[in-house]
Amino acid sequence: MTCAACVNSVEGILRSLPGVKGAVVALATSLGEVEYDPALISKDDIVNAIEDAGFEATLVQSSQQDKIILGVAGVFSVMDVHFLEGILSSLKGIRQFHFDSTSAELDILFDPEVVTSRSLVDSIEGASSGKFKLHVMHPYSRMTSKDVEETTNMFRLFTSSLFLSIPVFLIRVVCPRIPMVYSLLLWRCGPFLMGDWLKWALVSIVQFVIGRRFYVAAGRALRNGSTNMDVLVALGTSASYFYSVGALLYGALTGYWSPTYFETSSMLITFVLLGKYLESLAKGKTSDAIKKLVELAPATALLLVKDKGGRYIGEREIDALLMQPGDILKVLPGAKVPADGAVEWGSSYVNESMVTGESIPVLKEVNSSVIGGTINLHGVLHIRATKIGSDAVLSQIISLVETAQMSKAPIQKFADFIASIFVPTVVALSFLTFLAWYLAGAFGAYPEEWLPNKSNYFVLALMFSISVVVISCPCALGLATPTAVMVATGVGANNGVLIKGGEALERAQKVKYVIFDKTGTLTQGKATVTTAKVFNEMDRGQFLNLVASAEASSEHPLGKAIVEYARHFHFFDDPSETDDATNSKESTIPGWLQDVTEFSALPGRGIQCFIEGKRVLVGNRKLLAESGIAIPTHVDNFVVELEESAKTGILVAYGDALIGVLGVADPLKREAAVVVEGLKKMGVSPVMVTGDNWRTARAVAKEVGIEDVRAEVMPAGKAEVICSFQKDGSIVAMVGDGINDSPALAASDVGMAIGAGTDIAIEAADYVLMRNNLEDVITAIDLSRKTFARIRWNYVFAMAYNVIAIPVAAGVFFPWLRIVLPPWVAGACMAFSSVSVVCSSLLLRRYKKPRLTTILEITVE
Repeated sequence: MTCAACVNSVEGILRSLPGVKGAVVALATSLGEVEYDPALISKDDIVNAIEDAGFEATLVQSSQQDKIILGVAGVFSVMDVHFLEGILSSLKGIRQFHFDSTSAELDILFDPEVVTSRSLVDSIEGASSGKFKLHVMHPYSRMTSKDVEETTNMFRLFTSSLFLSIPVFLIRVVCPRIPMVYSLLLWRCGPFLMGDWLKWALVSIVQFVIGRRFYVAAGRALRNGSTNMDVLVALGTSASYFYSVGALLYGALTGYWSPTYFETSSMLITFVLLGKYLESLAKGKTSDAIKKLVELAPATALLLVKDKGGRYIGEREIDALLMQPGDILKVLPGAKVPADGAVEWGSSYVNESMVTGESIPVLKEVNSSVIGGTINLHGVLHIRATKIGSDAVLSQIISLVETAQMSKAPIQKFADFIASIFVPTVVALSFLTFLAWYLAGAFGAYPEEWLPNKSNYFVLALMFSISVVVISCPCALGLATPTAVMVATGVGANNGVLIKGGEALERAQKVKYVIFDKTGTLTQGKATVTTAKVFNEMDRGQFLNLVASAEASSEHPLGKAIVEYARHFHFFDDPSETDDATNSKESTIPGWLQDVTEFSALPGRGIQCFIEGKRVLVGNRKLLAESGIAIPTHVDNFVVELEESAKTGILVAYGDALIGVLGVADPLKREAAVVVEGLKKMGVSPVMVTGDNWRTARAVAKEVGIEDVRAEVMPAGKAEVICSFQKDGSIVAMVGDGINDSPALAASDVGMAIGAGTDIAIEAADYVLMRNNLEDVITAIDLSRKTFARIRWNYVFAMAYNVIAIPVAAGVFFPWLRIVLPPWVAGACMAFSSVSVVCSSLLLRRYKKPRLTTILEITVE
């Protein structure tokens, strides 16, 4: 694919296939993503349809788990190939296989219910007695090698074209100044001069051997009813080549020799190939972010081997892509954790900064979860793999970045429209240019001095029209958006901000309101009980035991804080029991708590259950009011005091009477107030929405500097609040923890899930902020603004280039300024216009997160 017109053509082909539900094709990465029904169409049918249209296509990756591509070492002869095929034919569970002896790649389609990928590799290596060594080919590595191959091929074509074009250029420009050489070129050999024979022969190789790709691509485009840059190049070079051949033949027949322009054709192809080579190099750099993410995952893993009795009898190194859920893996100090899982044995500190962005190493003990790709710092760990392949955190991050780079920003529709009409318009302008200059010359509208040496009106008109064809560049327009989005998503991933596509980027730069959830977003999400007051004769310990028993089944952060506080109070004198209680993961309710029946969580109000036949209510005023339990004035005053000091008051009723109150505080994140002020400076209005009561909400909002507060809002009600802000067309962003805020994240124009460390596959969010740091909200908005400023510059440059270059090439200014662009110079301009747009997008790689001191205009002395 060379430009946006090719992308439109491929997408049209894919979407017209029966069974294809959706297709997206990206120009910058040369990748396509197809959603299809396997019952109606196969992967091979999709690939064949693209190839039938004249494009090259290969399957890079599939969500199906029944195919494996292996690199095979040890195949040196036809006998080895037959030996390998014999082994494969004898193995059970293999449906089909294909070995490519050129690339030494083995494609196997197998039945995952009969055989696993690891046992398959072990069986092949075992049956060959170690002759063959197999390794799994990583889809991204295969794709990268194809990109490198394409770049190398482009460089080879460019150097070949340059090697043949230089002599043509020398014959035309330099040799006439060297008498002895020039006399050889003027030697007549048959109907033509030796110089003409040499130019014709050299340029024919450039035109039809090296430049064959332009004819093939142009023919393919025209066959599909579209036009692209290759059509322009083929038209321009063919016009100058065939005119030159015609001039030679006309001279041989009539004796009237017109000048030839063979060098125009060869230099034009050379410069276009140089531009393509530089473009492929620059486009390769835009995908560096994915490359770095892929390199985070270790290539191998140490598998602990058990005997039939379950005892460990040794260890073996396996390919990391052959790991299976349930494998026990050994992680040495300094080594990368090979898979997502849980620690089975050992303790150590692990550096998770490369995945979550948190720079402080995290202590990992038995039952702690670990993330694949992170680095074990000190001790040896034995981990049980739980998530591998596409389920792993790192794979999901890579998938998010890839999907973002595949997606199209709405602004891209403008480029797609221009691309669809660009080439026909340019060809029409070229024809009009030829007609205008030829007719003007024929009717004597300009003097003969304007004509090139020994030429006529036809040649002058032809040179201007060829320049118009080759200087026009639809590529620059097509690359303006996708390259910038690619670089931005990569830069975002490196800064812990995962962006789910160009559409999210485009919306985020227009954000007017940012709505924050309170618990876990503005606050640390680590609620602690600060006060426990009993209002009847019940013992404090009994009261805490009762409340903890009720809250033990709750998933709410406040419930967990209450259980933790009661546990510390209960086991204060016996640390050993505390440890036991902490490590007891099997039992949801520890032995020191009472039995609970009929537990139910009431969203936005609290919880209800029965202990010893009596009803227990733990929650807010609304819960007690609905249950008909009166709140005495002195208790209400106590709760008001708690709320005014930014604490949440939790009321506890046992039977039909209120028995006590708990005060829970959730400290604010240290950066919350500064981020809120920073957003205001950026012209964004911060809003806080919470299910907490009004007094606590106002106290927290006052502390962080938020003026617009919505309190006592149910989880479903948050989406309604967002809709109220969207009524006037404002773009609203929602920042939440991505779990209970899903409806609000989905309803907002830009959903930002914060602190999503391992839960990154949040469908509702457009942005996933890996770190639990509010500063990343500013980074997300700032990056989107800078990206779209860059895209606008790209479009201004691409449009301005064409608007200025086409009139210059058409000779509009020639009568006054005598400015003329030879076709080969026009070709050089066209080649470098698309390279300059890609380089402009690459400047985004220098993006630095905004300093809050700069935004707030704080002077640090």
